[in-house]
Amino acid sequence: MPKTRKNVSSRRDFLKNTGRTAAGATLLATATPRVHAAEDNTIQVALIGCGGRGTGAAANALSVNNGPTKLVAVADVFAERVQSSLNNLHRSFETKVDVPAERQFVGFDGYRQAMDCLKPGDIAIFATPLAFRGVHFACAIEKGLNVFMEKPLTADGPTSRRMLELAEKSVQKNLKVGVGLMSRHSRALQELHERIQDGQIGDIVNMRGYRMTGPVASVFSEKWPGQPSELLWQLKRFHSFIWASGGCFNDFYIHIIDHCCWMKNAWPVKAQALGGRHYRNDYVDQNFDSYSTEYTFADGARLIMDGRCITGCQTIYSSHAHGTKGSATLSKHSDCGMPSAIYTGQNADRSNEVWRSEVAAEERNPYQNEWNDLLAAIRDDKPFNEAKSGVEASLVSSMGRKAAHTGREITFEEMLNSEEEYAPGMDKLTMDSPAPLKADADGKYPVPLPGIVTNREY
Repeated sequence: MPKTRKNVSSRRDFLKNTGRTAAGATLLATATPRVHAAEDNTIQVALIGCGGRGTGAAANALSVNNGPTKLVAVADVFAERVQSSLNNLHRSFETKVDVPAERQFVGFDGYRQAMDCLKPGDIAIFATPLAFRGVHFACAIEKGLNVFMEKPLTADGPTSRRMLELAEKSVQKNLKVGVGLMSRHSRALQELHERIQDGQIGDIVNMRGYRMTGPVASVFSEKWPGQPSELLWQLKRFHSFIWASGGCFNDFYIHIIDHCCWMKNAWPVKAQALGGRHYRNDYVDQNFDSYSTEYTFADGARLIMDGRCITGCQTIYSSHAHGTKGSATLSKHSDCGMPSAIYTGQNADRSNEVWRSEVAAEERNPYQNEWNDLLAAIRDDKPFNEAKSGVEASLVSSMGRKAAHTGREITFEEMLNSEEEYAPGMDKLTMDSPAPLKADADGKYPVPLPGIVTNREY
């Protein structure tokens, strides 16, 4: 049987070989000119959050296979990221990037100015740290804009409840909303999902997910150096802080958690978990280095999700499902790496294999698939709204994280209805605002203490 390609493209690949561009002066605009599309069917795009994720998402938006798109505005709180992102995009999409200085916005209010450049039906990309999702999403709904939001969407109960309300409003306004959980646009996983729903492995009783790798991105941080401001430094190091990202648990593990729950067609009702910090030296971030979470579904089925961010350990990065009639490899490697496969027994041996995914070359990149699917829905006016499932996947991730951080069993309803909010007032931030989380006199931040601090995460 033919083998599918082993490596799945990543948005970070777009920036892998490019350096950072030095920042210029902060860009200020006295007016926000709306861009009017020509008589063709060009869909205009505004990018809010110009880091690696946002730049990669913009590249996908400009690479769609079903009609013209154009980037017309960008916003970020860091001027250097605006310039670096535009430089990278210009190199690959020169004719599709039309962002003069007056449509480059720097500051916490830049999101609104960037969206003011669009007309109803265009697309806003949200790729900032998750604490701003609700503020930006509400603005897009008000303006009648379609949305692509990077995952995760929330880190706590109050923001999840507000985002679910916004999700319902976006459906009522017939807006198309994509969420960066690209596993659901993997053609291999889509076919596997259909086969599992058809009963080919029987009833799922257990699933296993692993993201056990070395530390990446800003998961670990040493003490704030004093510049830039503590707020801006935490935004640059967002993986280190629960308020900004949900920590490494939400940001790294959500893909596997989401596609496992998708295969089950259900969200778990509770979670219990453990984790710990090792070899931390002078690091002051809020993450554990290792997590093991047992999710339980209403029918008693389990999902075990193991995560590790420790250098020098064996890498295990895959996901699997076990049913009453057989088993399946969901992701062979990474978040949704092909091929997916089905086996007659519980061992993933080629001798037991009865199906293996085969995907056409032009559809092997799930990051691009999700954009092609979103744009097709916009152009054909078909239902497409992933906001609710994106919030729920984020909530389930937070449920597992909080179970590990408190040493307590956490239910879905407890997580959803929790009043613990990590970063209120995101709509009021300015460049001079204090950080939502302040270091103590020794430059350290509160970390989870399971069994000691049990009524909140830290």
